[in-house]
Amino acid sequence: MTPEEEKDARDALRAIPALAGHSGPIERLGGLTNKVYRVGDHVLRIPGKGTEEYINRDNEAVSARVAADAGVSPAVIHADARTGVMVTMLVPDAVTMSPEGFRNRAGSPARAGEVFRKLHTSGGVFPFRFELFAMIDDYLKVLAGKDVELPDGYHDVVKEADAVRAALARHPVPLVPCHCDPLCENFIDDGRRMWVVDWEYSGMNDPMWDLGDLSVEGAFDAGQDMEMLSAYFGGAPSAADHGRMVIYKAMCDLLWTLWGLIQHANRNPADDFAAYALNRFNRCKALMATPAFARHLAAV
Repeated sequence: MTPEEEKDARDALRAIPALAGHSGPIERLGGLTNKVYRVGDHVLRIPGKGTEEYINRDNEAVSARVAADAGVSPAVIHADARTGVMVTMLVPDAVTMSPEGFRNRAGSPARAGEVFRKLHTSGGVFPFRFELFAMIDDYLKVLAGKDVELPDGYHDVVKEADAVRAALARHPVPLVPCHCDPLCENFIDDGRRMWVVDWEYSGMNDPMWDLGDLSVEGAFDAGQDMEMLSAYFGGAPSAADHGRMVIYKAMCDLLWTLWGLIQHANRNPADDFAAYALNRFNRCKALMATPAFARHLAAV
């Protein structure tokens, strides 16, 4: 942690009544677009530059509290919609997950399926409705005002995805509270259960989005996919449910390609976001070109 980061963290703490008197150590925990710190038994999140362009902090605060009430996320101690600063309780004796963690920690894909089921069946209501194709349009509008180029053929692939849009519209499912951005690092595992954090993109959505997106983020193989799906459904999934999950594996890459380009345009130093976006787009195209994808689309 740099001296500047520590100063920013301590300045933020002074504005939070529950932590204003903290004089102990502060530990940087990470964050891709935001900065996250451990402060004693709490976690402090300071939003990253430019996130106000596409994150509604009021919606996030509501969703984080609903998720905590559902028992899938740590309790929210402080949430300032104006600044985006948030404080939650620390989950003790837990490991922040990664693709390697999901491969090496026995039962972790099943625990992820179980926490998704707990969230999706909680009856909670998130204020935002996560609409894939509307979000693609919104992100394209954000990028139109920035000095960045889309990958060659991006609009062609969006047009090809019309078949996906039609299939999903023909057989709609009830929308449920979803995380919508299940990076591996947003999962905290204590070996008995998973916890989920970071509700910036959360909304009412098709539940299979969450499972498909985590499969992509964790580079799950077929066995991990089936372990997660079987835990979620309490048995083998139907062909249609499995198909929806696979469809969303491609669609999340199509959407997050644009998110990566926004980070690149905003000069986010956390990663090479130009390469990130291109890798996402190429993976989307490759999956959509497979015979298996066509079979899953037909099942839906």
